[in-house]
Amino acid sequence: MTKKEIAQNFLKLAASGHPHEAFRLYVGENFKHHNVHFKGDADTLMLAMEESARKNPNKIFEIHHTIADHDFVAVHSHLKQNADDSGFVVVHIFKFESDKIIELWDMGQPIPTEMINENGMF
Repeated sequence: MTKKEIAQNFLKLAASGHPHEAFRLYVGENFKHHNVHFKGDADTLMLAMEESARKNPNKIFEIHHTIADHDFVAVHSHLKQNADDSGFVVVHIFKFESDKIIELWDMGQPIPTEMINENGMF
């Protein structure tokens, strides 16, 4: 399995309510993340993902682009909490050691109802 596939599978599992499985399969020792809303360890982020899945069981997650460069993978995606939500554009950046995720950054931007840019966000 490629690093791109690992990053995509990790996000799909987490978004579909299976973060424990995602972390068990794909996260390495000494994992850290940079989401400013949570402590920087694996357990805290995994529990936050689990809570999000519980609160939003109809979450829709769609990957649009995935880019790999050596030990880094970036995933550009659309995350909606439910079918009526316009959602967020999210970019996750993964750092790998061997075939395990050891570091994660994520950035999100809400999708506005009206856009000036005719190209949209995807």
